[in-house]
Amino acid sequence: MRIFLAVAVGLGLSLPAVAAPLTFDAALAAAETGPSLAARVAGTAAARAAAVPARQLPDPKVAFGIRDFPVTGADAGRFNRDNFTMTTISVVQAFPNNAKRNARAGRAVADIGAATAAERLEARNVRIGAAMAWLDLHFAQRRLAALQGLDSSIDAIAATVPARLAAGGARGAQLLEPKLLKADVGDRRAALIASIGKARAELARWTGDDDPQAAGPPPAWGVDAVSLRASLEKLPSLRALDAGIAQADADIGLARAQKRPDWEVSASYGRREPAFGDLASIGVSIDLPLFARRRQDPLIVARRANADRARLERQAALRETRAGLDSALADHAMHHDRHRRSRETLVPLARQSAALERASYAAGTADLGAALGGAVGLARAELDALDREAEVASDGARINLSYGAEPDDR
Repeated sequence: MRIFLAVAVGLGLSLPAVAAPLTFDAALAAAETGPSLAARVAGTAAARAAAVPARQLPDPKVAFGIRDFPVTGADAGRFNRDNFTMTTISVVQAFPNNAKRNARAGRAVADIGAATAAERLEARNVRIGAAMAWLDLHFAQRRLAALQGLDSSIDAIAATVPARLAAGGARGAQLLEPKLLKADVGDRRAALIASIGKARAELARWTGDDDPQAAGPPPAWGVDAVSLRASLEKLPSLRALDAGIAQADADIGLARAQKRPDWEVSASYGRREPAFGDLASIGVSIDLPLFARRRQDPLIVARRANADRARLERQAALRETRAGLDSALADHAMHHDRHRRSRETLVPLARQSAALERASYAAGTADLGAALGGAVGLARAELDALDREAEVASDGARINLSYGAEPDDR
């Protein structure tokens, strides 16, 4: 299936657009059919195909020529007038040393490993990108809905102002307060609409859907720190570095193989004037790597240093990955605590306060500003709760998708 996708993208064929709305899982599945991953799949296929001839002998060579053609003397410019001139045909077959052929095959295998690791890493990256875009869109839509609830509350309170004004229970200037507040809400709405547009564009980038709509609830991610730490060594990012180490080691083998001689066999047939008879030749030539100190040895040293660099970079990346996971887990714990406090304390208190202010305003014991302030406070608490919920959901998705084991490693 992946090879089909790679060929389709390579030929410029359009994949079917994903139908909106998108659930979280559907968005991730759609992202895995995107061109960036298909390109990596094609790269893996190319590496596998290139490995086939890696250990094969070079193609033989055929040569045609004229030998010993006289250019001076009595027979100058005359073909086949002496017993030396002949037309020749030669066949040459080179035989690289066995160590070199094995090293080339090992490098081809390492290239396949690197391409496969890059494919897995890209698959993880597109899943993370699609997940974050879907969550951004989902919570931006919910924030806009919450803001619209505040707009309705303001309208309900504003509708009572004319009657209060007629009864002498309000000042004329208070007619402007709801309008000013609605203008502020309008600014916030415009910002949220822009956020929705950006999130939708990002989700369209990953899924290929021209107008994606986030549907359904976000996944309830559980974070198992023990299993995440245990699976760090198998992460695609580190496997890609492991593949780079394998390539560097294969390059050392290639450099060492240069110190062993290659050889070739040649056979030729020369046709002369019939009176003199034809000639045949066969020969063997062998390379003489006599100056390895200035040629092959420095290359071996360079390849070893490159392999050391690759191993050190892998160690540094593992430390960075561990630190990144620990930092993400600490943030996740903090975000969970903030979200719990918002859900269990802040929003209920804001809701209770808004209800009390509304009741006091209806009873004439509180002014319009207090009623509007209660509605605004509730809206802010609900929006803040959504922000905190979004942090928790984003943490769960990012941590599990970034640090979790691959499906075939579980």
